[in-house]
Amino acid sequence: MRLITAEQILVNGAFRPGYAVEIVGDTITWVGPLAERLGGDADAVLRPGGAPGLSIEDWGRVALVPGTVNAHNHSFQSLLRGIADDEPFFVWRDRALYRFAPLLGPEGVYTGALLAFGEMLGYGVTTVNDFFYIHDGGNENAEAVIQAAQDVGIRLVLTRTMYDWTGAPASFVETVPDAYRRTRQLMEKYASHPSVTVYPAPHSPHAASPEMIQAGWRLAEETGTYFHIHVAEGQYEVKQIRDKYGMRPIEWLESLGVLGPRLVIVHGVWLDDEDIRRLGGAGAGLAYNPASNMFLGDGITRLPEMLAAGVKVALGTDGGCSNNRTSIFDEMRTCGLLQKVARLDGAAIAAETAFRLGTAGGGEVLGLPIGRIAPGFKADLVALDLDDISLYPPHNLLKNIVYSMSPTAIRRVMVGGRVVWAEGELLTFPLARIRRLVETLTGGWREIIARDAEGVGSQA
Repeated sequence: MRLITAEQILVNGAFRPGYAVEIVGDTITWVGPLAERLGGDADAVLRPGGAPGLSIEDWGRVALVPGTVNAHNHSFQSLLRGIADDEPFFVWRDRALYRFAPLLGPEGVYTGALLAFGEMLGYGVTTVNDFFYIHDGGNENAEAVIQAAQDVGIRLVLTRTMYDWTGAPASFVETVPDAYRRTRQLMEKYASHPSVTVYPAPHSPHAASPEMIQAGWRLAEETGTYFHIHVAEGQYEVKQIRDKYGMRPIEWLESLGVLGPRLVIVHGVWLDDEDIRRLGGAGAGLAYNPASNMFLGDGITRLPEMLAAGVKVALGTDGGCSNNRTSIFDEMRTCGLLQKVARLDGAAIAAETAFRLGTAGGGEVLGLPIGRIAPGFKADLVALDLDDISLYPPHNLLKNIVYSMSPTAIRRVMVGGRVVWAEGELLTFPLARIRRLVETLTGGWREIIARDAEGVGSQA
């Protein structure tokens, strides 16, 4: 049993001085005033043997906040940063994603996940949902992602994508029966794992057939899990659904029987009032990716309307080549600023709301006890240096965390009771080794990138 003390601890939306967090195994079991936990004898912590059965750790002049939750990511895409930036969506897709993803076997997928997850931990992300779709006819690549998460110490939700559009690289594509069987195998294998969760995720209405989408939903219902799918990221998809089925996106999903509280849509940029009403009425969730939507020129999700309708919302970074950062603290700031300018209203989204979406909102959308410092929740904590210049002046600490904080303020990161990042270093896997693995993997890509760029230039 451990007690962690700090200058300030965020509990129920307020910073509390003199508080402590009790941890047993990987779970928070108590939060409250340290003196109360020590039976009114606050000096017991200073006396040898004064607090029998307790290991007391004073983390000093820091603020403890919940670990942030990255509700949508594609880990391998961190390897593609810089290849097709500043291009229209379909050029970006073809020159980066479709060009290089087929070159990645299990080792490449593992390296990309190490890069993404190691970087995220340094930004205070303690749980990531990796929406993964390079299957190569099996689960070996997905297992490589899981291994990388275990090696660096991040909590992982792997949404195993189900994809049957043949216009994509062959390594993405499966038949409906194969996708159902392989996804179920992976879900069953990790059903009781303490830090790995697997959900089904038909890719999108344009990359998964109605039969594939319904198979994924059936699997989610049979196993009692959540179900993720990209929806209405770009205007083109809304038009495709309307032209083919005569319906709006959420109405179409409902017609397939795919609408309910286990549904989590990703992006949801181009939804109208009726779409949003249906989502909220069904108790569905949204993984909102504001920076990626800006980076790819997709548009602006109608977040205030989503929240008002009762849609559960979490924040995600999306892939590392469509953002290109992997920080949820950064997404909090981007979320707030983007919604303000979209509505010409400085009060559109408050810092407190943005912070909740990146922490507790992630837990709600992913269905896990994470994102809060409270009994029964996982001991996923981030310690912020109260003397970091980016948190000054200390008029309102929570607003400073959302709007002004630099990553230099992140002193420690704990996942499941284990400190995995401290003082700028990943403690579980050397950052220098990750850099070497990435350089070895991608060093030969530069000639391909140069040739592709020359080809585009010669056609201009």
